[in-house]
Amino acid sequence: MNQKMNIKPQSPGKLRIIPLGGVEEIGKNMTVFEYENDIVVVDCGSIFPDDDMLGVDLVIPDVTYLEERRRNVRGYLFTHGHEDHIGATPYILKQVPAPVYGTKITLALVDLKLKEHHVPGVSLHVVKPLDEVKLGKHFTARFINVCHSIAGACAIALTCPAGTVIITGDFKIDHTPIDGHGTDLQTLADYGEKGVLAMLCESTNVERAGYTMSERKISTTFDGIFREAKGRVIVAMFASNIHRVQMVVDNAINYGRRVCFIGRSMVNVSRVAMQIGELHIPEEALIEIDELDRYCDDEVLVLTTGSQGEPMAGLTRMAFAEHRKLQIRQTDTVVISATPIPGNEKNTSRVLNQLFRCGANVVYSAIADVHASGHACQEEIKLMHSIVKPKYFIPVHGEYRMLWQHALLAESMGINSKNIVLPEVGQVIEMNENTLSLGEQVPCGTLLVDGLGVGDVGNVVLRDRKHLSQDGLIIVSLVVDNEKNVVLAGPDVISRGFIYVRENEEIIDNIREYARGIVNDSINRGDEINVMKNRIKDELHRFIFDKIKRNPMILPIIQDI
Repeated sequence: MNQKMNIKPQSPGKLRIIPLGGVEEIGKNMTVFEYENDIVVVDCGSIFPDDDMLGVDLVIPDVTYLEERRRNVRGYLFTHGHEDHIGATPYILKQVPAPVYGTKITLALVDLKLKEHHVPGVSLHVVKPLDEVKLGKHFTARFINVCHSIAGACAIALTCPAGTVIITGDFKIDHTPIDGHGTDLQTLADYGEKGVLAMLCESTNVERAGYTMSERKISTTFDGIFREAKGRVIVAMFASNIHRVQMVVDNAINYGRRVCFIGRSMVNVSRVAMQIGELHIPEEALIEIDELDRYCDDEVLVLTTGSQGEPMAGLTRMAFAEHRKLQIRQTDTVVISATPIPGNEKNTSRVLNQLFRCGANVVYSAIADVHASGHACQEEIKLMHSIVKPKYFIPVHGEYRMLWQHALLAESMGINSKNIVLPEVGQVIEMNENTLSLGEQVPCGTLLVDGLGVGDVGNVVLRDRKHLSQDGLIIVSLVVDNEKNVVLAGPDVISRGFIYVRENEEIIDNIREYARGIVNDSINRGDEINVMKNRIKDELHRFIFDKIKRNPMILPIIQDI
C-alpha cells in the first residue's frame, strides 16, 4: 500500500484527485478531480458534529482550494441524495457556484436545501442513468445506476485524457431491488474491458463478510409487524430512504391504516418525492398529525424522524414526552428501521431505553430484520473489483481501519500494492497511465456550522464552551477610579454552573475577599486595567483550585470611571 510515496510537484498531463472529505471518516464526502484548467467536484456532504463540538449543528469540508480556483470549477456531480453527500451544498455552492448534475430525486433534495437557505441562481441539470455530461474541455461524466438505500443512486465514470476513473458512490448489489432497477454491472464491466485508470470504491461494510441483505426481506418483516400490531405503528427511519418509505406505506395501507408523517425532514422529503413521482400514496390514505385522534390506534401508521436518536427529532421527543401532539403509549409498536451511524450509538441507545420505559413494543435491527444496509459487504466489493479491474485503487468512504482493510482486499484481488493509495484529506494524488505519485498538501479541514454562522466557531470557541460545560463560570465585577486609586463598587461575584451559591455562601465570600485584595494591591501598584484583569484571572484561579480543586472560567469585568 502506497502510504509513504515521495511527494512530487504537479506534472502536466496528469489527473489530480484531491479528497476534501469522506476519508478516515464516515461522512463529509467531497472529492475534487482536476485536469489542467478543469475541475469537477463529486459530492458535497456534511457530517454530524463530534460530542466535544458543543453547540455545533453541522460539519462541512473546508473548500479554500476551490475558492481560490472558482473559475476552473466546471460542475458538481452527485452520486445520491444522502446528507453525507449533499448536506454541505447550500453553504459551498454559495461560495463556489457551478452547474449541478444528478438524478431527479437527488436534485429535488438538493433544490430543497438551496431554497431553505435562500441560495438562488444555481443551475440544476437532471440526468438519468447512462446519460453523459461534458464538463469543460477535458472531462466527460457518465452516470451508472447502482442499488443503495435511496432512489436515484449512481456510480460515475469520469473520463479525461489521462484515463477513466470509476467512482462507485455508495452501493450494494441487490438482485431483488424494490424498484426493479439493480446495480448496472454490465456497464461497469464494459468499462473494465476497455480499461479503467483508477477506482474510488466505498469501504463502509468492508469488514463484513458475505452479502448485504436484500430490501425485499425487510418487506416480509414489516408485513408481520402490521399483521400482529394491535395499536399504533410508529416507524422511525431516514426520510431519504424513499423505497423503504414506499414499502412501509404499502404494508400499512394493505392492513387498513392511514399514514401520518411527523418531523420536518420526513414531511419535506415525502412531499418532494410525491411531487416528482418517486413516492406513491393515495390522497385518502394521508392524514395530518392533528387528525390522529379521529382514528382508532389500529388504523394509524406514523412515519417519523429520529432513527439516530437526534435530540430534536420526532421519535426522541415522543419518547421523552416532549412532543406537543404525540406521546408513546404502551399499546404502540415502535420500529427503528435503521442502524446507528458510527458515533451515534449512545444517542440511539438512550432513546431505545426510554421507549422500553414507556412500555411500548419496540422492534429494532438487533432483534428483527427491519433494516438492510445500503452498503456492499465483502463479496459484493470483490465483484466490483473483478469487473472494473482498475489499474490504481483508492479506498474511500470509511474510517482509517476500513480503508486499510479495503486496501488488503484489493491486493488480494490482484492489484499491485504499489498501485493502492490510502488517501488523506487534502493530499493530492496525481496519476496517468504510466505513473502514480503524491502531489502537494492543499488547504483542507472542516468548517463548523452554528446557526447561521459558517466557520466562525473555531478551536478557541469550542475550548471555551467545553470549559464552561465542565467547570462553570465566575464573573468578578467592580467599578474603580484609577486616577484616585479607589474601588467605587464591588467586587461582586456571580457564579454560573460552578457551585450552588445558597449552600456555599462561605466559598463565595472567600472568593470575593480574595478578589478585593488582588484589586487593592493592583491599584496601589498603579496597574493598568488589563494587568489588573489578568492578575484577577491568574491569582483567583490558583486560589480556587487550592481551596476546592475546581477550575471555573473566570471573567473579570472592570469599569473605570
